[in-house]
Amino acid sequence: MDKQQTILILNGPNLNLLGNRETEIYGSQTLGKIEAECRAHSDKLGYKIEFLQSNSEGDLVDWIQEAENNISGLIINPAAYTHTSVAIMDALKQLNCPIVEVHLSNIFTREPFRHHSYVSPVAKGVICGFGSNSYVLALNAIKKLISKEGDF
Repeated sequence: MDKQQTILILNGPNLNLLGNRETEIYGSQTLGKIEAECRAHSDKLGYKIEFLQSNSEGDLVDWIQEAENNISGLIINPAAYTHTSVAIMDALKQLNCPIVEVHLSNIFTREPFRHHSYVSPVAKGVICGFGSNSYVLALNAIKKLISKEGDF
């Protein structure tokens, strides 16, 4: 990966089921469709992306550790691990690049246990509740963070 041009997008458990799972919450788009949208948008922004999904917490931790010196920014939808994974939080702490947390649904309008995130304290910001467009918004935000544009 070329650090100056690559954004890593990580997706956690059950996101491989998008389009079939709880469409009233997560929408009808598949993860493949979201990836295609991200690739098209990142091309317009001038960045390459690596887009990965795993149901395994260990895979996500390994990918974060492997990316440490190889990426310009990280977008992560930790899914259910948002609320449970100290291991992912600890791995994210090692990164020296902007991190944006993403969720398809608004986690703050859902069950109370979903209101807490272990990722938020190490992320520059959180984008949630805009369905698949949350990823496009995250790409726009991370571009500004990488290039140090904007007031955030």
